Amino acid sequence: MGIAFAVLVCLGSWSSAVGQKPATAEADAKQAAKESKPAAKPSYKLTVKTRPILNISLKADKAKMSEVAQELSNKLKTPVFLGQQRQNELISIEFSELTLEPALQLMSPAVYVDYEIDTGSSGPPKPLGIFFYDANQGEPPLTAVVNGSTQSLLIEGNTEDGVEPANDEEKKKAEEQPLRVTFLNNSLTVKARKQPLTLVLLKIGEELGIPVDIQAQSIAIVDAEISKLPVEDVVRQLSPHIRLFVRADLTRAEKRVLRLVLAEPVKTAEQNP
Repeated sequence: MGIAFAVLVCLGSWSSAVGQKPATAEADAKQAAKESKPAAKPSYKLTVKTRPILNISLKADKAKMSEVAQELSNKLKTPVFLGQQRQNELISIEFSELTLEPALQLMSPAVYVDYEIDTGSSGPPKPLGIFFYDANQGEPPLTAVVNGSTQSLLIEGNTEDGVEPANDEEKKKAEEQPLRVTFLNNSLTVKARKQPLTLVLLKIGEELGIPVDIQAQSIAIVDAEISKLPVEDVVRQLSPHIRLFVRADLTRAEKRVLRLVLAEPVKTAEQNP
């Protein structure tokens, strides 16, 4: 009886081992199939090139706008803000090698871009923030990405500023003033006869209704007559040390100046002899 029992135990163990093999083989087959299965195709492909100029390509098929915006922000190294309705939106779009603004216009019903313009640089304006907004959301806050802790003020003693000349004599007298700044139809006119640069910039800020930050005590003197040019073109002629902050409303093809800064000149390291 003892021998028969031992034989039965061995047979039972062998039967159990044989019964487990098919299960192991099936699991291995499933794992192999899983590993060989191709990864899910991305819902979009975004490419940003900087040469010869900045250009963007995008191919999206029901891609999440939030994901596309995040990758665009990473590639441009610029904050991108989404309107509430755009957070969960799915987009399907395709374009190739478009410059920044035309590409952004295709991606949203309302687009704003805040830029910094360095008058000492020949490079393009630097985008500081991109806003993909809902169609009826309205404009972003003026200080969303452009702000400053200081502002210089212009204090003048002439109480007749802003009053139209009553006659030809007064008009002639006004035209003979050493500093005149006017902003009309998005064009800026500056007539300055040997006036301090800081005073000219403060007068421009007053006329545009924007803050002016004088960070450098410049002794530069302006003796110029610049007539009916965009603000950017005017300040480029005044000094290479100005930083101009502007907002572009791409939907309406409009621009507005947000802030003007007279910065300290960049100090270059002295070269060893």
